[in-house]
Amino acid sequence: MRRWFWFFLTILFGGALGLFYGWVINPVEYVDTTPATLRSDYQTDYVLMVAEVYHADNDIEQAVRRLAVMGDRPPLDIVRQAMVFAAQAPFADSDQALLSQLGGALQIYDPQLGAPQP
Repeated sequence: MRRWFWFFLTILFGGALGLFYGWVINPVEYVDTTPATLRSDYQTDYVLMVAEVYHADNDIEQAVRRLAVMGDRPPLDIVRQAMVFAAQAPFADSDQALLSQLGGALQIYDPQLGAPQP
């Protein structure tokens, strides 16, 4: 019985020491990260937030700038990927509508002119 006590006490002490080292002495520091490094569900959430802001202010150029941090892909491809993920995951219909609205605006957006053309 005494052997088990020391075994579990050692395991508990090692775990506590490891957590203390990882959280207090040498915690992970993220520097200069972008939304492109997120998991696909969080990337979809980011694109949805951009779509919500676009819905509020109708500034497509600002939406394009916000989507530019997602990588080298065109903004329309980023929104389409988010729409596919939102359709597969149980996103609300209103969220999918916001993504569709942003995708539709990006389809008619011409960066040369700076404003969407009907």
